[in-house]
Amino acid sequence: MPPGWPARIRALAAGELTPPTPKPSATVVLLREGAEGPEAYLLRRRTSMAFAAGMYAYPGGGVDPRDAGAAPAWAGPSPAEWAERLGTDPATATAVVCAAVRETFEEAGVLLAGPDADGVVEPRDWTAERAALEAHELSFAEFLTEHGLVLRSDLLGGWARWVTPEFEERRFDTWFFVAALPSGQSAASTVGEADRVAWLSPAEAVAGYAEGRYGMLPPTVSVLRELVAVRSPQDALAAARSRTVRPVLGRAEVAGDRMTVRWPGYEELTIDGEFPI
Repeated sequence: MPPGWPARIRALAAGELTPPTPKPSATVVLLREGAEGPEAYLLRRRTSMAFAAGMYAYPGGGVDPRDAGAAPAWAGPSPAEWAERLGTDPATATAVVCAAVRETFEEAGVLLAGPDADGVVEPRDWTAERAALEAHELSFAEFLTEHGLVLRSDLLGGWARWVTPEFEERRFDTWFFVAALPSGQSAASTVGEADRVAWLSPAEAVAGYAEGRYGMLPPTVSVLRELVAVRSPQDALAAARSRTVRPVLGRAEVAGDRMTVRWPGYEELTIDGEFPI
């Protein structure tokens, strides 16, 4: 159990802690064809990061208010269809899908957009544009409009939704998506918020987590476990279409010195132990 959890769990149980409101966020499991099946793009977050320091994660981040304020040109399932898939309203769905595509572009340099509903952008140097987006000097809708591009929401598959437990200092309401690396594009080998980038098969990543070689938060490893049986990136997208995306929220129980954290439906992630005051 992380060092800061026991004290905050006790404070929450005693009514002495007000849980922060979770921030809407999106993250994308970017998949490519590997020698022995699909591989996922993972970033090891720098140890200086305030959240999930040193952990392997997928490209992602918080929703920018402008993601909902000015919807870009759009191809694929409509915001209303996405709202039904993601269990939310159309405005939130628009913002979350935009955040997923924008963050994948900002962090990995992979752009899930094209000149029309059937095409994908040609590779080019987008360094300046990615920096402007990251600095909030440019909205994603403005960027797409300036370059005559449409967001390809059909290149995403909704996979899961995890909400950070109430006892955490930083909380996120995160929708997880899967996407196939578009033909001709390549993902960045260096990322500002990461000190390592790796393409790993889901099975390799899960084994590395079990052996202590890859630190991961529960949602990250859970999604990888679910992807072990997938045979290709396109299979993952097909599987996403039949998934029901419901929020998963970890909860803590306190019984004397014993604390237990459970994630409903994911009993393999249960953490418990003795933590005397």
